[in-house]
Amino acid sequence: MASSIPDPPSKRRRRNQIEEQPTETAIHSQKKSPLVVFAHGAGAPSTSEWMIRWKKLLAKVLDAVEVVTFDYPYISGGKRRAPPKAEKLVEYHSNIVKEAVDKYPGHPLILVGKSMGSRVSCMVAGEDGINVSGIVCLGYPLKGMNGSIRDEIILQLTLPIMFVQGSKDSLCPLDKLSAVRKKMNSINELHVVDGGDHSFKIAKKHLLSSGSTQEAAEDQASEAIADFVTKNFTVLLLSMGTSFFLPSALEHQCSLTGERLAAQTSQSSLEANED
Repeated sequence: MASSIPDPPSKRRRRNQIEEQPTETAIHSQKKSPLVVFAHGAGAPSTSEWMIRWKKLLAKVLDAVEVVTFDYPYISGGKRRAPPKAEKLVEYHSNIVKEAVDKYPGHPLILVGKSMGSRVSCMVAGEDGINVSGIVCLGYPLKGMNGSIRDEIILQLTLPIMFVQGSKDSLCPLDKLSAVRKKMNSINELHVVDGGDHSFKIAKKHLLSSGSTQEAAEDQASEAIADFVTKNFTVLLLSMGTSFFLPSALEHQCSLTGERLAAQTSQSSLEANED
């Protein structure tokens, strides 16, 4: 007797099955992966090799719903004009951020900037109507052209800030940054790229002596950023009742952080009851 072979699904059934499968955007939306807005530095646009490489690194380690990059007007469309003062870029940058937030409402917002872009990001974070979860500064230009220390903006902020700096960055001497960090009101961390310059470029001689590679050094820096996000945003997200989408390698650490917070809260309650 001939075996019964089920009829292939109709076109309508196949189309419905495809539509019912969760899209990548839907999965990210459910798990509240971070939204990253990444600003370029003064001398190169978002299409530079450095920006493209770091955009991929950030997307990978943070599993971001999107890493948004853009060009400031003075450099867009292939223009090569001198950048204006950072303050004059805040409005444009803020509008980019607001558009991204409108596209992904409810996702934790992380502002990342390269050099000048990190300084403008800090200014944007202080604007009304923008709810920033944290800032990552890739080569913060702490030292101005005249030698002055430009710390006013970061001293005003109260949200988590991470600095990634090359040990040989003349625009941000580590001893000067250390002194500023002690005065800051916000949680802040520093990852040093040993032998790196303002763009984290490490001399071949240093790489040979250390037995490392440029790729490995930048991978370590990006993993430090992911660790910073995990440690410092867990408290915020738990208080918001939000599920933060983290790379699988970091989910366990985030879970342990949450357990420790719950244990500390429980212990505090017990002590309060005893008093």
